[in-house]
Amino acid sequence: MTQSRYFTIGEHPEGLPERSLFNFETRELPELKDGEVRIRNQWLSVDPYMRGRMSGVKTYVEPFRLNEPMEGGALGEIIESRHQQLKKGDRVIHMGGWRDVAQLDGDQVQPLPDIDVPPQAFLGVLGMPGMTAWVGLTLVAELKSSDTVLISAASGAVGSLAAQLAAQKGCTVIGSAGSQEKREWLEAHGIRAIDHHQSADDIKSALKDVAPQGIDVYYENVGGPMLEAALDAMNDFGRIAVCGMIARYNESAPSAGPSNIAAVLTKRLRMQGFIVHEWGKGHEQRFYEQVGPLVADGIIEYRETVEEGLEKTPDAFLALFEGSNDGKMLVRLNG
Repeated sequence: MTQSRYFTIGEHPEGLPERSLFNFETRELPELKDGEVRIRNQWLSVDPYMRGRMSGVKTYVEPFRLNEPMEGGALGEIIESRHQQLKKGDRVIHMGGWRDVAQLDGDQVQPLPDIDVPPQAFLGVLGMPGMTAWVGLTLVAELKSSDTVLISAASGAVGSLAAQLAAQKGCTVIGSAGSQEKREWLEAHGIRAIDHHQSADDIKSALKDVAPQGIDVYYENVGGPMLEAALDAMNDFGRIAVCGMIARYNESAPSAGPSNIAAVLTKRLRMQGFIVHEWGKGHEQRFYEQVGPLVADGIIEYRETVEEGLEKTPDAFLALFEGSNDGKMLVRLNG
């Protein structure tokens, strides 16, 4: 019998989760059924949205089930198959992460696209984070080359691609980041950088300096004071694509909303929240065609922070909320 090692949670956390929340367990996998595949994972993805799944409340995705294997993006090699279109040795991406061996219905996995990039790129810049960046700019914000664009958390997995895609289109791009090193990386790529770990008034002042012409498109990843400052800086009829609000993910009680939310009305703004798998459905090939060559040719640069070994998966996840990752946070499995 094949064993799978995996993580579970036994309770719903309040506030920032602690390392002790995560339980490391082992179980024997059942025999494969018709249509199923068994995958030895090689790379795991951890992402901020997973915090919402730990709260026990259904939003746009089902919550993690207590004491059951957690889920997340993963890339691995099929080691056994009873699916007609998938064979042993195929490399695939799927949602059976937080474990070393996954057993899934073959219809839940996707063979790697034929693009000449390192395989783990399909969990980052050419995976869900990359697709999220592209969808938010292209489909939600309907980006134009004449736009001045503000990207919050612009050195992260999503924001770094969004910032570079906007720059490639010819836009004036401002990015926020929480450390001097990250802001220097943005500046080196032609992106004007500000610090989002400031008060709303300080961010407003910084935006006036770097974007005196105002903001046409805001790609929202942070929330809190950053959103309040962005609302002040928006031009009339601006568009706001709301991807995430990481500043609020670990709050144990609701916080006050932006004091200037009325700007949505007075400036006639369009503010649209979006979920990538809903907006991006049917656009995958277009995304690969537009972004794939830019990544393969090195025109789009991406960064990865890699933790080694399955046991480090919770640590990699918690590091997201410390801002200690550069670009996409990944876990590489040994063996």
